[in-house]
Amino acid sequence: MNDKQTNVLELTVSELSFSLKKMVEDQFGYVRVRGELGRVSRPASGHIYLDLKDDKAVLNGVIWKGVASRLKHPPEEGLEVIASGKLTTFPGSSKYQIVIDNIEPAGAGALMALLEERKKKLAGEGLFEENRKQLLPYLPKVIGVVTSPTGSVVRDVLHRLKDRFPLHVLVWPVRVQGENCAGEVSKAIDGFNAFKTGGDLPRPDIIIVARGGGSIEDLWGFNEEVVVRAAAQSQIPLISAVGHETDWTLLDLVADIRAPTPTAAAEMAVRVRADLDAKIAALTARHRAGIRRTLDTQKNHLRAAERGLSTPQSLLDIPRQRFDSIAQRLGQGLAMAASKKRAGYERIAARLSWHGLSGRVTINTEKIEGIDQRITRAVRQLLDNAGARLEQANRLLGSLSYMNVLDRGFAVIMDEKGKAVTATSSLHANSLINIRMKDGEVTARTLGTSSSTPKQPAAKRKPAVSDQGDLF
Repeated sequence: MNDKQTNVLELTVSELSFSLKKMVEDQFGYVRVRGELGRVSRPASGHIYLDLKDDKAVLNGVIWKGVASRLKHPPEEGLEVIASGKLTTFPGSSKYQIVIDNIEPAGAGALMALLEERKKKLAGEGLFEENRKQLLPYLPKVIGVVTSPTGSVVRDVLHRLKDRFPLHVLVWPVRVQGENCAGEVSKAIDGFNAFKTGGDLPRPDIIIVARGGGSIEDLWGFNEEVVVRAAAQSQIPLISAVGHETDWTLLDLVADIRAPTPTAAAEMAVRVRADLDAKIAALTARHRAGIRRTLDTQKNHLRAAERGLSTPQSLLDIPRQRFDSIAQRLGQGLAMAASKKRAGYERIAARLSWHGLSGRVTINTEKIEGIDQRITRAVRQLLDNAGARLEQANRLLGSLSYMNVLDRGFAVIMDEKGKAVTATSSLHANSLINIRMKDGEVTARTLGTSSSTPKQPAAKRKPAVSDQGDLF
C-alpha cells in the first residue's frame, strides 16, 4: 500500500453520505427539470412520490403534502411536465432526488394530450351519452347560476333573464380559474341539488355554469373529473356556458345543453315573456272564436230540428181520440161481462139443491158413526189386554219383593246413605244404621264388629229406655 492511499481520510458511511448531500445541494441548488412522469404514488401520508424520466435516465422526485395540496395541475402518469425544486440526496438508500415545489405541463400540447386521455376515460364510463341528458323545463321558476360574483358574466346573465322573463335567480359565487376552481364549482352543483323543495331557499329548476373566454390553462378547472362527475350526477338540468363559442371543456360534453356564451345560456333557459303573452292572447282569441262558431252551428241545427217536429197539440190529438174510443167500449164491455157472469152463476145454482146436500150429509154421518164404534171396541180391547198384563206383573213383583221376607221375621239393614249392608266389613264402630222390619224402621249405632273372633255368649242387657228396642 503506497503512502497516498494511507494518507486518505477515513470516513464513516454517514459522514460520506451527508458530504455528498451537501455537495449536490451546493452544486445544483434550485433546478428546473423537464421529463415524462412515470410512477406516481400517493400514500396515506399525503405526500406524492414520482419518477421523472426520459429515454436515458430516471430521476426520483417527492412533493411534500403542503405543496401537493396547492398544485394547479396534479401530476398524472404519462404527462410531460417541467418540475421545479431543489436537488438533494436520500442517505437512507444512496439515491439522489428532487424535492418539487412546483410542477406544470410542458406546454399546451401536454395539456391537450392529458385532456384527450381524460375525455376517453370518462366517455368510456358513459358520462357523455345523449340518452342520459335531461330536458329543460318549459317555464322554470328558479334558476341557479354558478359563476364569479365580480365578473361581467353574472351581470350579462341577470340582465338577459330580466329582459326576457323576470324570475327568481340564485347566484352561487365561485372562483372560475385557479387551483380552487374545480372544487368550488363541484360543491356549488352539489349544493344546488341538495336544496329541498319547500325549504328556506327555493330549489332551482335549471343550473347555469358560466364563465368568460380564456386559454386552456384558464379553463382547466372545468376539465377536472370532480366537476364532470358532479354535473353527471346532477338531478337538476344543467347548462354549460364556459368560454366563447370556439372554446370547449369536458363540462360542455357532460352538461344537458351547451351554450356558446353565458348570454345564450340565459336565452336557452327562459322564453321571451312578451312572445308568450302574445301567443296566449292569440290562443285565447282563437278559443273564443271557436266557441262562438260552435254555438252558432248548434243553434242552426236546433232550429232545423225544431221545424221537423210536430206541435204539442197535434201530438196529443190521436192519443186523446184513442182514449175516448176506449172509454166508450169500456162501459159496454163491463155490461157484457156482468151478464155472462150472471148466466154462469144461475147454471151452477140450478145444479145445487137442499135435498141433495141433506142426503149426502146423512150418508157421511152414518159412515162416521160406524168408524167410531169400531175404534171404541178396538181401544177397549187394548185396555183390557194391558190391564191383564199389568195384574200379572204386579203379582210377580209381590212374590219377588223382600217385604214378604220381612213378614217371616227378617230385617233389612241400611247404612247412612240408604244402601243395604250385606257384610260386617262395610261397618265400623259407631256407624249409624237403619233397620227396617215388617212394621217399620229403627235407627241404631254399632259398637264394633266381631267377624274375626270366636262367638261368645251374649251378655244379658237391661231393656233400653228408648223405643229403639234391643239390637241383639
